[in-house]
Amino acid sequence: MRTVSKKVCLLGDFAVGKTSLVRRFVYDIFDEKYISTIGVKVSRKTVAVPTEDGPVVELTMMLWDLAGSEDFSQMRGSYLRGASGAILVCDLTRPESLASLGDYLADLRRVSPEAMLIVVANKSDSPEQRLLLHQVEEAAAALGADCFVTSARTGLHVEEMFRHLAHMLV
Repeated sequence: MRTVSKKVCLLGDFAVGKTSLVRRFVYDIFDEKYISTIGVKVSRKTVAVPTEDGPVVELTMMLWDLAGSEDFSQMRGSYLRGASGAILVCDLTRPESLASLGDYLADLRRVSPEAMLIVVANKSDSPEQRLLLHQVEEAAAALGADCFVTSARTGLHVEEMFRHLAHMLV
């Protein structure tokens, strides 16, 4: 079995659920308390990824959860360097979080132009949804990315989304 390690950055505005998505994927837990990420938090998870030509690849995903605050934007480029993949996260209850994904993508493309990309609309469990699915799909298509609608709270599509990216990286 071949083993590979890839850096994946989670990008998006503050409180869109980047940390919650990582915690759900890595530890299968969810915590209601909001604690703002300061700088970057790195987690990792190893997954077995089947390939089209047969052998399974053991992929260690190094998940870089980057702060979404404006204060952090000046340093973001140095953390994005060497990323093989990125997850652009927006919050279905905050339309402005979808609008800002282009800025995060621009930062990523400056330092890691070949990084694989997916767009995630999080908080699908919330009754306060203001974004429509077609808006997210159109934005993802404009960014050249696949799109997933998730809920870190319930776990809906979280594993599927990370495994899809893992397959793209292998």
